[in-house]
Amino acid sequence: MAFSVYACTKSVEKQFLSFQQPGNFPEPVYRFATNLVTKEGFELGRKLFYDPILSRNNTISCGSCHIQTSAFTQHGHSVSHGIEDKLGVRNSPPIMNLAWNTSFMWDGGVFDLDLQPVAPITNHVEMDETVTNVISKLKAHPDYPGLFQSAFGTTEVSTARFMKALSQFMAMCVSSNSKYDSVIRKEGKTFTKQEEEGYALYKQKCSSCHTEPLFTDQSFRNNGIGIGLIDDAGRYAITLDETDRYKFKVPSLRNLDYTAPYMHDGRFLTLDAVLDHYSSGVKQTQNLDMILQNNEPGIPMTADEKTKVKAFLKTLNDKVFIANKLLSEQ
Repeated sequence: MAFSVYACTKSVEKQFLSFQQPGNFPEPVYRFATNLVTKEGFELGRKLFYDPILSRNNTISCGSCHIQTSAFTQHGHSVSHGIEDKLGVRNSPPIMNLAWNTSFMWDGGVFDLDLQPVAPITNHVEMDETVTNVISKLKAHPDYPGLFQSAFGTTEVSTARFMKALSQFMAMCVSSNSKYDSVIRKEGKTFTKQEEEGYALYKQKCSSCHTEPLFTDQSFRNNGIGIGLIDDAGRYAITLDETDRYKFKVPSLRNLDYTAPYMHDGRFLTLDAVLDHYSSGVKQTQNLDMILQNNEPGIPMTADEKTKVKAFLKTLNDKVFIANKLLSEQ
């Protein structure tokens, strides 16, 4: 099945299509049986996503830190910029293919997409609001009770409905139309020689952590970048297990042209810097991932190999996704 949000009929009217699994993707893990995506629910979720009413002073929306043209990241910022331009401690992760995620955030502190919005809403340097206040503001809004009725059958504005509407929008942010996807689905495109060689190198050197077709294995690993400006303990803060100290979630390699800077703290501004790190900059740190513990820590790569890997990584960029007007602020 191919992903689509809307399809144009012969009468030029837009007809909503529910979530559909891309042909080269596995089954999603999100429980659609408990939150069926509908046209009205999706549109409510989209409006909420872009509405600054979710923040304490009504200035910051989800879309402020997750910008569609940057694959729903906050392009150019090493860490998130929230309310009153306060700085967070981590880079804003992309909102894409979340229906396949088994956990969320760099440390995996949230396990349910329906609960994910609570974290940024209540974070003091992001939205600095309470869910209770958000619901009160939505109830008093001239439009939202009617939109909730269209989506859920009554005008009740509840926390559960609020979260489910946002999930309907975020679950539909599917990136599956890159050149790579077209090649894999045999839709007529082919890799160049350089891209093909880069694909082979990716499978040899990168695929253990960045597994096809989502290009992440959803695991948490220490990739040897060391402590940054802030001593961020990563997943340890969630599990309190010393073996998780300095481990962060493996990010997807999709849409890297749009999501710079890279790593949990945005320390690398370019893909060249990332590849240089893995080839010669990995530090022998506590809980360094076993895959990187070779004679010399890291993943050996020549300059030519890096060029070929970069050529392949560019085939994972999805221009359809970042330009889809149906995912944009209306």
